[in-house]
Amino acid sequence: MIKTGFIFYLRIAVLLVLWVFNFSGQTISTKSSENKWTQLFNGKDLAGWKQVGKGSHWVENGLIASKGGMGLLYWTKEKFSNCTIRVVYKMQKNNSNSGVFIRIPIEPREEWMPVFYGYEVQIDNHPETSDEDEYHVTGTLYSLTKPLSKPGKPGPEWNSMEITMDGPHTLVYVNGEKVTDYKEGDPTPERKFDFEPIRGRRPDEGYIGLQNHGDEDVVYFKEVAVKSIAKN
Repeated sequence: MIKTGFIFYLRIAVLLVLWVFNFSGQTISTKSSENKWTQLFNGKDLAGWKQVGKGSHWVENGLIASKGGMGLLYWTKEKFSNCTIRVVYKMQKNNSNSGVFIRIPIEPREEWMPVFYGYEVQIDNHPETSDEDEYHVTGTLYSLTKPLSKPGKPGPEWNSMEITMDGPHTLVYVNGEKVTDYKEGDPTPERKFDFEPIRGRRPDEGYIGLQNHGDEDVVYFKEVAVKSIAKN
């Protein structure tokens, strides 16, 4: 009787160990997959993307190219929050104007709604050549934040930009250097131009997109990827 009971409990113990092992393995696998980059651009076509506004985007030699503007190419399939967005881009000329839009509150139907009510992470190394200033330089939240550094490379060199949205916190790194560290509610300057965004809080979750600024400002994108960030 004692021997039979021992074998019974031994079997139960083995099953519990196997169950815990399998469960732990599944959890590790899930966390691992959450930390992987998901490519939103497949290098072949613009599946999952949609153009609004003037101009157009298309795929040329494995890159997203554009002409005309001002317009926006946005990802239609989901909103994003608590994640890092990575874009790899180059300017056609020594300097060109574009941007990566984040926190767009609703699916855009025209090009100005994201400008006024989302955030544009600017791509423009030399805004001082126009009427604009350093609040409009690569890696800043357009017209809202001053750059902590100016690491943008001129065309046709490649640049990498990583934008992290952690709740109300937005971080931007360009070529590995921090340019923006902004939290909702941080002070911002008054609007200088009527084409600058309306001031106010943005949602923690929103659509993302790529700007085409005009025929004289061509920026090529070879990667647009998203990775979830771990939450405590």
